[in-house]
Amino acid sequence: MSIKESIDFLNLKTNNFKPEIGIILGSGLGCFCDDLGGISVKYSLIPGFGESNVEGHKGELLFCEVMGKKAVIMQGRFHYYEGNSMQTSTYPIKVFKQLGIKTLFITNAAGSTKTELSPGDIMLISDHINFMGSNPLIGKNDSSLGERFPDMSECYNLNLQNLAFDCAQELNIPLKKGIYLATTGPSYETAAEVRAFRLLGADVIGMSSVPEAIVANYLKINTIGFSLVTNYATGVSSKKLTHAEVLEVGKTAGNNICALIKRMIEKI
Repeated sequence: MSIKESIDFLNLKTNNFKPEIGIILGSGLGCFCDDLGGISVKYSLIPGFGESNVEGHKGELLFCEVMGKKAVIMQGRFHYYEGNSMQTSTYPIKVFKQLGIKTLFITNAAGSTKTELSPGDIMLISDHINFMGSNPLIGKNDSSLGERFPDMSECYNLNLQNLAFDCAQELNIPLKKGIYLATTGPSYETAAEVRAFRLLGADVIGMSSVPEAIVANYLKINTIGFSLVTNYATGVSSKKLTHAEVLEVGKTAGNNICALIKRMIEKI
C-alpha cells in the first residue's frame, strides 16, 4: 500500500482539505473534539491504516478547523502492543506529512515515577527514552522522506515548548516539564522496573508516542508532546493500576490540556 493511495482516498473524502496542524489524542482526551464539527473518516476505511481497538480511542480521523487553523486529529492511535508493526503504528505520520502538516501535537496518558508529578498534572515532554526495543525507522530508507540517520537533539521543538509555557501562564494552567519513557506494554511496569526507570531519568512512563515523535522528527515536522499524568506508576503508590482509572482522570483533567493546545494553535 502506498502513501499516495491513502492521500487520494482522503482527498476524495474531504474534498481536498489541506490541514497544517496534526493532533494525536491519547486515552481519555476525546473531549478535545467536542463541538468541532468537520469530516470524520474511520481508520478501517483508509487504505494503509490499521484499526485502534483500545477503549477510549474512537478510531477516526477528524478533519476540521481549530481556532481558525485547518487541522487533522487522530482520535486514537495504533499501539505497538496491539500487534501492529512500528511501521503501521507510525504510518499516519507519513500521511500527515504528505497532507501538508507542519506542526504535530502528540498527547498521551502516562504514569508518574515520582510523587512530585501527581494524577491530573500536565507534563510537557522535553525529551524521551525509547525503551520499546525497536525503532520505526528500521528497514530500507526512503530518501524522499528523510535521511538515514536523523539527528534527535531537538525531537521536541524548543520554540513550541516556550509557547506552551507562555500559553499555560495566560490560562493559569500549571504545566510541568520532564522526560517520557516508552515501554511496549500492554502490562503495566513492575515496581522494580519503575525504580530502574526513575534512575534512568524517566519522570513518566507510557506505551506510545515515542515512535510517532521519532518519525515526525525524521520527516522534519515541528513536534510537541504532552503527557497527562493519570496515575502513579507501580510502587510509587500502593494502589493497583487499571485502564478505567486512566480514562476517569482523562475525563476530569483533560479539559486543561485541551484548552492549552487550542490556545497554542491560535498563536502558531
